[in-house]
Amino acid sequence: MPEFQEILETIKMIHLENLDVRAVTMGISLWECADGNNIKACIREKILKYASNLVSECNKIEQKYGIPIVNKRIAVSPIALVAARSSMDQMIEIAVSLDKVCEEIGIDLIGGYSALVHKGIKTGDQKLMDSIPIVLSQTERVCSSINVASTKAGINIEAIMKLGNIIKDSAIRSKERHGFACAKLVVFANIPEDNPFMAGASMGFGEPDCVINVGVSGPGVVKKAVEDAIKDDPDIDLGGLAEVIKKTSFKVTRVGELIGREIARQLNVAFGIVDLSLAPTPKVGDSVGEILETLGLDAVGAPGTTAALAMLNDAVKKGGLFASSSVGGLSGAFIPV
Repeated sequence: MPEFQEILETIKMIHLENLDVRAVTMGISLWECADGNNIKACIREKILKYASNLVSECNKIEQKYGIPIVNKRIAVSPIALVAARSSMDQMIEIAVSLDKVCEEIGIDLIGGYSALVHKGIKTGDQKLMDSIPIVLSQTERVCSSINVASTKAGINIEAIMKLGNIIKDSAIRSKERHGFACAKLVVFANIPEDNPFMAGASMGFGEPDCVINVGVSGPGVVKKAVEDAIKDDPDIDLGGLAEVIKKTSFKVTRVGELIGREIARQLNVAFGIVDLSLAPTPKVGDSVGEILETLGLDAVGAPGTTAALAMLNDAVKKGGLFASSSVGGLSGAFIPV
């Protein structure tokens, strides 16, 4: 009977509480294309080799399990390194080629137009950073990320100063679309190697040739679980609510891993991680802020906001780790600024 009840709870999460697989992201290594000979053709060939059936397989799995898969995406190795020998104009051509191949196979977004500059800016990094405003304003699907800091190295202030101008230029070049180019650029500290969420996804150094990473989100599910717990026991403390969030996180993570492993099996590639990040959407009831207010805050930003968010993050991560040995990526709460 408890198992049947859990099945019903999961169905309710999907249909009433906005639980979804936010992103299935295929990571593709491009290091073998870095020899400089016909790099565009090599990149295109490798993406088509692995990702040509990604969308169709995701649609089949979505139909089979009844779980929405919102986005189908690709992450590639950092282009600043793969195309380090290329000129800035050639890097722009590579970005346009990435955009076109994704349009052909129905991919929503592609990440990896990226550079790692937390300790210094190399020649290839500089060329890529200079091209970002042009690339992001002229392409629809290409996303960029720059890692400017790490716990060990600290913050590269020079890179941050350059990025200030890059972000401004990107906004100006895409002003007809309300500066949308900036929405496709992420500036990171401690960039993860296996992040499935855009715009910050890129293929890390330690990853296999091809891998499926899954991003699951469900702020509405967590909010409803907290509301029900408070309704059942008005005197419940934060420790009790943390336990409720952990159990909910466990179920959500299981859903993500099921979908990810099934897609990886169908495509005959490796399964990587599940990223459980409470990413909000414009849907009613799908807000991280509302979770914090349900926990007892008068409003987001009031005293106690940071403590409530820390507790929420901690409970989500612990519940996810208990559900799967393959939790990775960002695995936290997204708070839009």
